[in-house]
Amino acid sequence: MRTLFLLPGCFHALLCAYGSALALDLDTPNPVQVSPTLVTSGQPTRQALVTLRDSGVQAVIYLVPSTSPDAIRDEPEILRAQGIEFVHIPNPFRAPTEAHFSDVTRALERLRGKKTLVHCQVNMRASTMVFLHRAINLREDPVLAYEAVAEVWEPEGGWRKLVEKLLQKHGIAFTLP
Repeated sequence: MRTLFLLPGCFHALLCAYGSALALDLDTPNPVQVSPTLVTSGQPTRQALVTLRDSGVQAVIYLVPSTSPDAIRDEPEILRAQGIEFVHIPNPFRAPTEAHFSDVTRALERLRGKKTLVHCQVNMRASTMVFLHRAINLREDPVLAYEAVAEVWEPEGGWRKLVEKLLQKHGIAFTLP
């Protein structure tokens, strides 16, 4: 019989590896496992939405205006039928604002402890808003928190400006690559 010894910090890595099953099994563009209870991604397929509860998801935060051609129009009904809470916070891609960030933050705080999927079309909005939440509200190391964004993209335009503005406002010394 073998004994498993975990060094300090290894338990967190083991927990994250276990929790990554949702991100790996989710049929969606650019899924990123942020923690055992938080995943960001692009738009899940209809079939992925229909089986989301099987992955343990308890809440979904959707960041795209419902007028998007990629939107699954009945996503709220598909999720509610499974007992999954649906939160819609439309963020226009070309014009993200501090108010959008505040709305996402309130939702994430309220859903804390629930297994939550935050998604948009390709995981640009979702990864960036979750990064800001982690760096500003959860006071996580921004270098480590940014790794989840870097898996998907490098914020540009209005998104870069929003990130820089909010980090500066909150006194967080981090420079985007």
